Amino acid sequence: MPGGARGDSAEVEPHGGGVAALTQEEALEMIKESLHGGQEGESDYDAAVTHVFVVLGASGDLATKKIYPTLWWLFRDRLLPDNTYFVGYARSNIKVDDIRKKTFQHMQVKDDQKNRLDEFFQHNSYVAGSYDKAEDFQHLNEEIKKFENAGRANRLFYLALPPSVYKEVASNIRASCMAQGKCWTRVIVEKPFGHDSDSSAQLSNHFASLFAEDEIYRIDHYLGKEMVQNLMVLRFANRILTPVWNRDNVACVTILFKEPFGTQGRGGYFDDYGIIRDVMQNHLLQILSLVAMERPVSTKAEDIRNEKVKVLRCINEVQLNDVVLGQYVGDPEGKGDAKEGYLDDPTVPKGSTTPTFALAVLHIHNERWEGVPFILRCGKALNERKAEVRIQFRDVSGNIFRPGEIDRNELVFRVQPGEAVYMKLMSKKPGMLFDCEVTELDFTYGSRYAGVKLPDAYERLILDVFCGSQINFVRSDELVEAWRIFTPLLHAIESQKPLKPLPIPYKYGSRGPREADELAAQHNFKYTGAYKWVSSKP
Repeated sequence: MPGGARGDSAEVEPHGGGVAALTQEEALEMIKESLHGGQEGESDYDAAVTHVFVVLGASGDLATKKIYPTLWWLFRDRLLPDNTYFVGYARSNIKVDDIRKKTFQHMQVKDDQKNRLDEFFQHNSYVAGSYDKAEDFQHLNEEIKKFENAGRANRLFYLALPPSVYKEVASNIRASCMAQGKCWTRVIVEKPFGHDSDSSAQLSNHFASLFAEDEIYRIDHYLGKEMVQNLMVLRFANRILTPVWNRDNVACVTILFKEPFGTQGRGGYFDDYGIIRDVMQNHLLQILSLVAMERPVSTKAEDIRNEKVKVLRCINEVQLNDVVLGQYVGDPEGKGDAKEGYLDDPTVPKGSTTPTFALAVLHIHNERWEGVPFILRCGKALNERKAEVRIQFRDVSGNIFRPGEIDRNELVFRVQPGEAVYMKLMSKKPGMLFDCEVTELDFTYGSRYAGVKLPDAYERLILDVFCGSQINFVRSDELVEAWRIFTPLLHAIESQKPLKPLPIPYKYGSRGPREADELAAQHNFKYTGAYKWVSSKP
């Protein structure tokens, strides 16, 4: 958005207006300062204490592509305490050099950073062991003790593992690997946390019997994305939005996640979960709660999470008639993978009815949002990569312009690719007549913060764990409500009844099933397709 006052303002105005952009070095310094302050002084980041970060599942895909690269980036930028050490643990009989070779292509190492990378791997070690044997975790504990300073070290355990081994691993950590004395232990758990309400409750009860709630960090990496975190500031720090953020002005809210590729040979894993568990029940519902919640009393983690839970409690279970399911098929005229449908993936069970696309309409039954549809839409093998929140406002009353010339105003939060906030509004075309066209007020991060690398979602969230901040992690009662909303739908989809809902085929590279657009239109979403937002260039 255009920024910067004119005339007597002392603010520096570079091209495009606004306050001068941060440099990368200034951005890093701000992050380092914030580590010690946290949200309202909540941080317990202590650079003087030894920390040991244990990656369980160190030889797996997640650790290779995400966790080790993230730890390297944090180490490279000196955002971790200096005396932080990393211990890999997995069943594979490998060495640290093997981890380095596997992860290097994902680490984005520049030529002048290779010495720093050597330092990083000098801080690494590895222990091979099973996930269900107590003696193997005792060996892990002995490895961790090697890095302690006078018997003291804070311990972080990242479960980059299949959910099927969570219980055994958690029990073994508790029995053999807890920090001693005044040092803390924190356990980071990846989604999916359970398969439905019952399995999630069993897992939550198991973890609760072993750890305190403030020792458990249920990670949803979407909560670490810049634009998702910015929702709080944009909503509650801008007076202009407050009076219109309600059912009197908002026609509908669409929360969208689209991927332009299919399962890429990982269909066997995906088939166990489907698009609803993979994306909608967690990522999209978390974003919905941030969009719709009431103003918290502070920015402390518990105050924010309290408001998120209140919103989720106002949502009824999803009904089948408010859902469209789809499964992609190959495009005969496509190129490469586009020719292959979901069922063509050799790892997918023959005849699978697992949806790769879903649209669901949710309703929040409270004073602010009664009657406003929240449309959650996600899918694979679609026409583009995109994740966004789209607030569509009601039609202008008493329109004085030509019928059909005025489009609805929209406020769009672009999560990816290219973080941005833009507002679609009507403006006069240049010329003699009152002809109208859609234009936008545009705040694009790549333009406003040119040259600044925004921290990756996993970087933010792992730093949050070091700081003891749970503001961007899912609390147990949030999890209960999320599964309550979707479990009946999931059971209906996965039942063996002959009349269970089946996914509608849609072509690889399309927008998804036509029926999804029709259901969205029935719930007051107006799609014209005539306007295309173009990101501002730095």
